[in-house]
Amino acid sequence: MSTKMTVSLILVAVVAWLLSMSMFTVDEREKAVKFRLGEFQDATYEPGLHFKIPFINNVRKFEDRIMTLDSEPERYLTFEKKNVIVDAFIKWRIDDVSSFYKTTGGDERQAGLRLSQVIKDGLRAEFGKRTMQEAISGERSEIMNVIAGRIKKDVAHFGIDVVDVRIKRIELPAEVSDSVYQRMRAERSRVAKDLRSRGAEAAERIRADADRQRTVILAEAYRDAERTRGQGDATAANIFAQAFGQDEEFYGLYRSLDAYRNVFNSKNDMLVLDPDSEFFRYFKQAIGSERAR
Repeated sequence: MSTKMTVSLILVAVVAWLLSMSMFTVDEREKAVKFRLGEFQDATYEPGLHFKIPFINNVRKFEDRIMTLDSEPERYLTFEKKNVIVDAFIKWRIDDVSSFYKTTGGDERQAGLRLSQVIKDGLRAEFGKRTMQEAISGERSEIMNVIAGRIKKDVAHFGIDVVDVRIKRIELPAEVSDSVYQRMRAERSRVAKDLRSRGAEAAERIRADADRQRTVILAEAYRDAERTRGQGDATAANIFAQAFGQDEEFYGLYRSLDAYRNVFNSKNDMLVLDPDSEFFRYFKQAIGSERAR
């Protein structure tokens, strides 16, 4: 290869390198700041291809997407001087990269520290105006809206736009939570005991009513049974009376035979009576009739 060819290749390589050093691209997710010998020069760059002077200009890029600052949970005092632990986060983005660089030096960590302090001051002020009940249940959304509006104003000169402020959770300190849980447990136990006592009272009432109904039913059944038995006895007595009226002698014999059957029901039965007793009247008549034959 000739010397001229070598020099040409070197020149082409140098030109290509200079061209590459003279160009830079800005992504849609980025913001760019151009410096001239270390001093801020321009920050109005749209996404696309741009040029700079090598060794004189340098470019620094920043995130243009929404970022999240998740602060550590902090303890705040409510209006009634009660402690609550609040965990919140901020959604923010760089709005004016020029102001952002001039006020924070382009340090996102420094911007996060300032945002964190602003939100802590805002939460402290808002919780100090409200009771615990208002802060926890009734006015949480209002607190977030107020703090978001306040932070927007406080950080506007930093070139930062606060997109949203959210409270993730509000808790009581551990020592307070234990006492609250104990009170809740005692209250639930009291309610359960009250419900059990009411249930026992209702059970006793139902049991007593069932016993009463059982007694009434048995009494009515006994009454009906006695009435039926009385009617049967009356009918039987009437039949016996009619039979006795038709043939007194036969009726007497029938009753005596029935009495004999019931008395001498077993071989082991023993009856001690006077032989002249009326009970043996038909035996005597039978013996007399046999002798007469």
